[in-house]
Amino acid sequence: MAASPIDEDIDDSSYVSGLPGILGVIDGGVARIEAVLLALGVLLMALNTMANVVGRFVFGQSLFFSEEINRALIVLITFAGISYAARHGRHIRMSAFFDALNPPMRKVLMVVIAIVTSAAMFMLAWYSIDYVLAQAARGRLLPALQIPVWWIIVWAPLGFFLTGLQYALTAIKNCIHKDIWLSTSTLEGYSNDDAEEV
Repeated sequence: MAASPIDEDIDDSSYVSGLPGILGVIDGGVARIEAVLLALGVLLMALNTMANVVGRFVFGQSLFFSEEINRALIVLITFAGISYAARHGRHIRMSAFFDALNPPMRKVLMVVIAIVTSAAMFMLAWYSIDYVLAQAARGRLLPALQIPVWWIIVWAPLGFFLTGLQYALTAIKNCIHKDIWLSTSTLEGYSNDDAEEV
């Protein structure tokens, strides 16, 4: 997939990794996992919310478990979304110093940023696994659904791990390619149009 400096429209339906060999397979696999989790989460949340509205206004009774399902889906979407945003270089960046550097120094700094961020995400994944295990040991259940609480927070370690993997792949891509990459699919740069980035 040829990446433009700024992705105008993010469409992962035909995503092909720019990384060689097994790294490309990993990158493509992570892209598919993110897409499935996000699409499934958003669709299920929409269906659950619509069913609850229909139940409330047509049948006069809300779905008693609707809030808990939406809470679980928000956790899923949030933690799948951080990896997705990393793949497309959409996380907030403080770039004043970065932009002031010459291209070779920006490339070095981008590799350092990606490695440090990857390490931080893997550390958060480790701590969140510990948190999920602690919640599982407590045996608490959700009041309406009567399922273990840890089932809805299990997405946090997965999201942190996938984000760490994404930043690690970004560091590798910057080491093996000539250009500066914000992510495995997004070149560093600014759009030439007059629209301001918010």
